[in-house]
Amino acid sequence: MNAPQNPTTSQNSAVTVIGLGPMGQAMTRTLLASGHPVTVWNRTAGRAAGVVADGATLAPTPAGAVEASDLVILSLTDYRAMYEVLGGATGSLAGRTLVNLSSDTPDRTREAARWAACHGAAFLTGGVMVPAPMVGTEAAHVYYSGGGEAARSHLATLAPLGTPRYLGEDPGLAQLMYQAQLAVFLTTLSALMHATAMLGTAGLKAGEALPELLAGADAIGAILRAGEEHPGAALDAGEHPGDLSTVTMMGATADHIVETSTSLGLDLALPLAVRAHYRRAIEDGHGGDNWTRIIDGIRGPRRADPASADRVIAAPGG
Repeated sequence: MNAPQNPTTSQNSAVTVIGLGPMGQAMTRTLLASGHPVTVWNRTAGRAAGVVADGATLAPTPAGAVEASDLVILSLTDYRAMYEVLGGATGSLAGRTLVNLSSDTPDRTREAARWAACHGAAFLTGGVMVPAPMVGTEAAHVYYSGGGEAARSHLATLAPLGTPRYLGEDPGLAQLMYQAQLAVFLTTLSALMHATAMLGTAGLKAGEALPELLAGADAIGAILRAGEEHPGAALDAGEHPGDLSTVTMMGATADHIVETSTSLGLDLALPLAVRAHYRRAIEDGHGGDNWTRIIDGIRGPRRADPASADRVIAAPGG
């Protein structure tokens, strides 16, 4: 997951940023501070005032913004917004590299890469793994995937935003990693709020509860590695040794959390979902295996949820 070797360095190369929400503004200011001339465009032009005061140039149209730089960064709500914004600027895309840092699904990302290629543009997908205030700091990192030549040409320019981690040629990989990271993040946030609500029923205030809960969350990595190799290697080998924590043991804990939450009058959506993973593994005869065996049920759910079907976004005009 490292950047391709010997990327082209161009400290003062021009960059365009389209989309000036908090993330787009943070990226613009970071690039300006790194010495890059930055052209910007936003559907609500007033949002550009701050970055223009900092030295960015406001383009009057998306086409003008694209034509100002070989490297065009998109920081939009989703990929539908890319088509809406650039639909009238496709004649300006040839020979340029689009770096879409918007969130969407891997499939839509791959379709967008094909759409860009049809208009003569290279395409990189990116996932920024920090909030806007942390862009450009040592803690920031950004996953990228897509054409290797585009990565070699532009990752050095993009590096000030956060350490580049290049995943490979498939344009969907960075988006998949981004979504996977957010699956962990969002589930953890829900778990923290559920646990805080549990403790609150006994009069423990959030200011007291959250530090304890966060310390427990921080320790998860060390717990997973305690006394054994990282479980990833065993998962890759299809091995689930039940010598430390079995599905049955963890499932019993999941049962207790559901029972406690029920007695406290809390919402059961999260604890029921967790318990379902362990019950499925037990029903499939894997109660004596390590808790990691629940991945089998996650990989092959018994029935699909129609409500989870992706909406289809058609790329306009070939």
